[in-house]
Amino acid sequence: MKKHNFNAGPSILPREVIEDTAKAILDFNGSGLSLMEISHRAKDFQPVVDEAEALFKELLNIPEGYSVLFLGGGASMEFCMVPYNFLEKKAAYLNTGVWAKKAMKEAKGFGEVVEVASSAEATYTYIPKDYTIPADADYFHITTNNTIYGTELKKDLDSPVPMVADMSSDIFSRPIDVSKYICIYGGAQKNLAPAGVTFVIVKNDAVGKVSRYIPTMLNYQTHIDGGSMFNTPPVVPIYAALLTLRWIKAQGGVKEMERRAIEKADMLYAEIDRNKMFVGTAAKEDRSRMNICFVMAPEYKDLEADFLKFATEKGMVGIKGHRSVGGFRASCYNAMPKESVQALIDCMQEFEKLH
Repeated sequence: MKKHNFNAGPSILPREVIEDTAKAILDFNGSGLSLMEISHRAKDFQPVVDEAEALFKELLNIPEGYSVLFLGGGASMEFCMVPYNFLEKKAAYLNTGVWAKKAMKEAKGFGEVVEVASSAEATYTYIPKDYTIPADADYFHITTNNTIYGTELKKDLDSPVPMVADMSSDIFSRPIDVSKYICIYGGAQKNLAPAGVTFVIVKNDAVGKVSRYIPTMLNYQTHIDGGSMFNTPPVVPIYAALLTLRWIKAQGGVKEMERRAIEKADMLYAEIDRNKMFVGTAAKEDRSRMNICFVMAPEYKDLEADFLKFATEKGMVGIKGHRSVGGFRASCYNAMPKESVQALIDCMQEFEKLH
């Protein structure tokens, strides 16, 4: 039976990326050695990092003066590295969910943190709109897509101060104006690569401004100077990321990814809104294209476990909602084919007929 992978992360990757990474794990570039057993300093591997960085810059139209880094530690490490490197006195944070809250918690160890707005009182089902960003903040931090709650900022905000963004789960799903940010980071395991590598796009002249000592490994300058090779980088996930970036380019780039994301999300939300058994959880204007969250309508609440079992038996994988909110979540990242979204819709319609 065909499996339809709606996992929130680690998540679906293009099939050819998986197959070509598997080949390289057996024999990298005809070297007779596995990708897993070569030195990161090997002459064959440096071009992988160079091309991955070049494709990042090309696909996202990154201006001059920015570095692309491939680091370890996940986005959770960046929650700490961002204030370490950029927070001198005060930072502003928009609280749109668990990950934004965790980022804010880390920043409090480095200076004053202003929560400009929060949607916690409504279980993060919307993104706050009317708030004031303090003009004297060192930066304004946002989480562009909230995987647990299914809300997303789909446009770059205007801010009076430099912006920092966690784009773990929607990077490469829409064009972004990188010049508005001093730092964009994310765990790669949603839309780019297997778990184990973190991407960071950092503005070079924004680094080195804070007065505190920064431990060597936590200093962005270390990794800018070392070309992501200061210590041994996660070799296999970087290679897989390169293959994904090549795939995105071959498919038509970020604009095409956005077109597909809108098409898939519109299909599934239309069914959620039509089908009386299901209800979307996020405010309509803030609905995520990446993580589509829904629950059973109140009168069908007792059928939640039945639908999960029914859908699983039809090959739907990973549609159970996050443990903190329940319900269902269909993650529709770039590699998710339209056919899988249609299969989930068919499943919902079949369940509706049965009940």
